[in-house]
Amino acid sequence: MTLVPRKRRWFIIFIIFLAIVFNYFDRQIVSILKPIIKDEYNLGDDGYALILNIFTVCYAIMYPVSGWLVDKFGAKKVMFAGIIGWSVACIGGGISKTFGQFTFFRGLLGMAEPTNFPAQLKVITVWFPGKLRATANSLCVAGSSIGAIIAPPLVAWLAITYNWQMVFIVAGITGLIIALLWITIYRAPPPSIVAESVEITETAFTWRQLWTRKSLWGILLIRLVSDPVWYFCLFWLPGYLQEESGLSLVQMGMFGWIPFLVADLGAIGTSVWSDWMVRKGKAPLKARRIMLTTVAAVAPLCILTPYLTHPFATLAIFSIVAVACLSWLFTISVVIAEAFPVKNVASVLGIAGGFGALGAVLFNYFTGQFMGTIGTEKIFIAMAFLHPIAVLILWTMVKQEKPKIA
Repeated sequence: MTLVPRKRRWFIIFIIFLAIVFNYFDRQIVSILKPIIKDEYNLGDDGYALILNIFTVCYAIMYPVSGWLVDKFGAKKVMFAGIIGWSVACIGGGISKTFGQFTFFRGLLGMAEPTNFPAQLKVITVWFPGKLRATANSLCVAGSSIGAIIAPPLVAWLAITYNWQMVFIVAGITGLIIALLWITIYRAPPPSIVAESVEITETAFTWRQLWTRKSLWGILLIRLVSDPVWYFCLFWLPGYLQEESGLSLVQMGMFGWIPFLVADLGAIGTSVWSDWMVRKGKAPLKARRIMLTTVAAVAPLCILTPYLTHPFATLAIFSIVAVACLSWLFTISVVIAEAFPVKNVASVLGIAGGFGALGAVLFNYFTGQFMGTIGTEKIFIAMAFLHPIAVLILWTMVKQEKPKIA
C-alpha cells in the first residue's frame, strides 16, 4: 500500500487499536463467563483466581522479555508473532476438553499478549512528536477499554446463541485477520519522521544500567501498586455484578460495558489535556504529573462500593474509578517515552508491565482467598489507597534520565 508517512502513521495506529481491542476482549472472556466456567469445572472463587493467576503470572514473566525482544528485533516482527500466538491460544481455549487444557491455553495467552504494548510504545515514540504523543497513544490504547466495552454484549450473545466455547474460537479467528493487516501495513518510519519524533542520539542505557536508575524503580512501583485496580475492573467486576449485585448474563451484556466506555472517553480527554499543557509551554513530564495527580483524586471512590444497594450505583462508581485507572495506564507509557532514551522505552515498559502484572497476581490471590471471608469492604478499602500512593511515587522518584556520553 502506497501511503505518505504522515497518513501511514494513522493507519498504523488504527491497526494497533484493533489489536488491543481484541487483546483485551480475549482476556475479558473468562471474567464475563465466570459463573459458567466455575460450573463447567466445579470451581470456587479460589479456583477462578487460579485461572486468572496462571494467565497473569505468564503475562508478568513475558512482559519484560517482550520489551527486550522489541528493542532487539523491532516492533513489526515481535507484534506479529504475539498476535498469532494469542489468537492460537484463544482458539485452544475454545476447543479444550479439560480444566488442565483450558488453563494451559490461558497460560499461552498470557505469554503472547504482552508483546503488544512494548511494540505499541516503540511505534508511538518513533512515529509521533511530543506534542502529539499522548493523544496518539491514548487513541491507540483506547482499544483496551473498547475491547472491554464490546466484550459483555458480544460474549453474552455468542454464549447464549451458540455456546461458551464459540466465544473463544471467534476471538481467535479475528486475531489472525488482524495479524495479516499488521504485517501488510506496518513500515519503519522514514528519517524525516524520526527526526521530528525523537532526539537523534545513539546513547542508551545498557540493561544493567537501567536497573540503577531511580526513575525505573519509580515506574515499577507505580505499576505495581496502581495496576491491580484496573485488573479488578477487568477480572472481578463483571463477576461481582452478577454474583453480588444480581445482574444476569443478559443484563451484563446490556450494561456491563458502561464503565469501560466512560473510562475510554475520560482517559482520551485527560491525555488531550496533558498534551494541551505541553503545547502551552508546560514541561512534558510536569504536565503528565499534574494530570495524573488530578485524576487519582477520584480513585478512592471505590471504597463506597460494598455499601451500594443497586447495581447501577456500582456501575456509576466504577465508571469514575475506571477513568482514573485508564488515564494512568495510558499516560505512564508516555512518561516512559519522555523519561528514557528511545532505544530503552520498550524494555522499560516491558519491565514495568511485568511488575504491574505481579501486583495483579498478588491482588488476585488476595481477592480470591478473602472475597467470601473477610468481606468485600476490606478489598475496596485496600484499593482506595493505591492510586494516591502512586502519586507520591511519581512526584518523588520519576524524572528524565539521560545516559552519560563517553
